[in-house]
Amino acid sequence: MTESRSLSRATLGALGVVYGDIGTSPLYALREATAAAGGVTGPATVLGVVSLIFWSLLVVISTKYIVLILRADNDGEGGILALVALVQRRIGTAGAWASRLVLLGVLGTALFYCDALITPAISVLSAVEGLELLDPGMRQAVLPVTLGILAALFALQRRGTERIGRLFGPVMVAWFAVLAVLGVRAILDAPGILAALSPVHALALLLAHPGLALAILGAVFLVLTGGEALYADMGHLGRAPVRLAWFTVVLPGLLLNYFGQGALLLAHPEAATNPFFALAPAGMLPALLLLATGATVIASQATISGAFSITRQAVQLDLLPRVQILQTSADERGQIYVPAANAFMFIAVIAFVLGFGSSSALSGAYGASVMGTMVITTLLGAAAAATAWQWPAWRIALVFGLFLAVDLAFLAGNASKIPSGGWVPLVLAAGMFAMFLTWRDGRLLLRAELRRRAVPMSELPALLEGATCVPGTAVFLVSQQGFVPTALLRNLEHNHVRHANIVILHFEILRTPRQDPVARSWPEEIMRDVHLVHARFGFLETPDVNTALRGAARRGLRISEDRTFFVGWHLVRARSRAGIAGARMRVFAWMQRRSAQAAEFFRMPAARVVMLATEVEI
Repeated sequence: MTESRSLSRATLGALGVVYGDIGTSPLYALREATAAAGGVTGPATVLGVVSLIFWSLLVVISTKYIVLILRADNDGEGGILALVALVQRRIGTAGAWASRLVLLGVLGTALFYCDALITPAISVLSAVEGLELLDPGMRQAVLPVTLGILAALFALQRRGTERIGRLFGPVMVAWFAVLAVLGVRAILDAPGILAALSPVHALALLLAHPGLALAILGAVFLVLTGGEALYADMGHLGRAPVRLAWFTVVLPGLLLNYFGQGALLLAHPEAATNPFFALAPAGMLPALLLLATGATVIASQATISGAFSITRQAVQLDLLPRVQILQTSADERGQIYVPAANAFMFIAVIAFVLGFGSSSALSGAYGASVMGTMVITTLLGAAAAATAWQWPAWRIALVFGLFLAVDLAFLAGNASKIPSGGWVPLVLAAGMFAMFLTWRDGRLLLRAELRRRAVPMSELPALLEGATCVPGTAVFLVSQQGFVPTALLRNLEHNHVRHANIVILHFEILRTPRQDPVARSWPEEIMRDVHLVHARFGFLETPDVNTALRGAARRGLRISEDRTFFVGWHLVRARSRAGIAGARMRVFAWMQRRSAQAAEFFRMPAARVVMLATEVEI
């Protein structure tokens, strides 16, 4: 009984956290698909569009993501970076193939992140545009109301989603129930729409309009844009609740509504300007508008929370500089607030709303980059099938070959959006991809230079000999095991003292999402009163010095509470060189100087931190 209740609660949570994005697509997807097909010119157009939507949801979301890709979890976590880490656990992090996989993952992350910036803009805009149905004179209020909702949404992020999250599931249950009811009413009036279950109508539409085929596919893809997000959000609730929610609530609600909109267009082609709201009786419009707005806010919240998680993963995997990460819940580790990411997303979303002005205009930009992420997920999924699942080559070719063919068709369709706005997220993604690589390559060069200068740990006894001993405990962070921390060298060089107890703390970020707290940290005595503490954290966790030291204390480390934390700060300067390489290193040096300080990132008590700088030229 307890397990059943737990699954029910998790399934309810999945409706609120995982399916907000894909669940609000009926607001605009079928409208844009029929417009791309040249408008409602007859039953063949409506049947073809609805058939394409039905088979796209069945093949891409139900089969590829829900049935197959959700199996590719990294200790329960999903998302493209977790998928890369899963494959790396099997093949290692060295070698040409490992490098190519990392590049694919980095590119996919950049594409997903930038396309996710459009979700709050298009979702809230499409809901608020329903005001025009209540009163055409309210058209001028759409943008101000949208901007107000988005400003409030981003302002509330610092408070965390724990309390608001309790409302997400029930609201989305009501949303999917309304989708289904509205759809059933229309289907009963025009049951001929059920003929769209046959793929013949989808093929006939594409063959009848070869010049519009790519544009039609690009518009139909709007029904799939939450697919990558549901995989990324799997870690919040688990695979079983995500699957159960999809097959019992989300898929039936979506299909009934899409078929209902199609049935409405068969009977009333003039409703094509906004078929979703046209499904509702006039008296229900105000309530439906409020519910749609609430659902789109939830969809936006899920996207923003996902961006916070992706940002933390990128920082932990050394693809982004350290940024401030705040825990907003004492119970849920996944609930975090990243001020830098929140500010960036807010500026980008507001720019999208003002720059495009309507959900129809935004649909031209939506999907162009996340489709690239879906292609990369298919490729990485094939790698996971070969390494983690030990599939034979023929099965990988058959299954993932089919998915890749469908993905490439949608990719070509979304390429048709590039001139009409799809270039915007692609340019942003290219910039983010360049930033990821610049940071990663700069860090590799920095570590190589520090290793060249490093003093082996074997020389530590000689360095400490003769130094004045002062009471207390000094804690030094070291990035490379086997070497003396640079902060310890600077302290001996400038202050000529050593503490009675010295703790050298080394953090290791694993390719798994989380580390077992029992085995998180342990001490190693390397000489009298000098200990090396090994601490391991998953890439979804934030390293914490106090957590690491408490774990080491349980393993026998005995040090006083009178601790001083010495942190080495590397002042990076780029060597003078021409061309792109020189520009990239100058950018890296600028990013390094402005990244969050180690004391803040590793959650050290600020009053007990001493910073010692080391100038490094790369």
